[in-house]
Amino acid sequence: MAWLVLVVSGVLEAVWATALGKSEGFSKLAPSITFCVGLLLSMAGLAYAMRTLPTGTSYAIWVGIGASITVAYAMVTGAESASLVKILLILGIVGCVVGLKVLT
Repeated sequence: MAWLVLVVSGVLEAVWATALGKSEGFSKLAPSITFCVGLLLSMAGLAYAMRTLPTGTSYAIWVGIGASITVAYAMVTGAESASLVKILLILGIVGCVVGLKVLT
């Protein structure tokens, strides 16, 4: 159960990170609310997962999932340029996350 919660929390990290950028310094209400809710749920899920999973592994996986999804979303929506090198590096992060899961 902790692994599932950790993955969902990683996805929520991407949600709050994207919402933070769209909030334009908390001047837009909907993205600001999305940021706050996403942040609270993401942190709560990370804290729950860390009760049974190692801290370092939990944090690395949480950040890896969140960063990968955030960058992928930005590339798909055109907010960030896409390149083969970026895609390969993101796949490297995903591979490292999978490796940590396999080893834990």
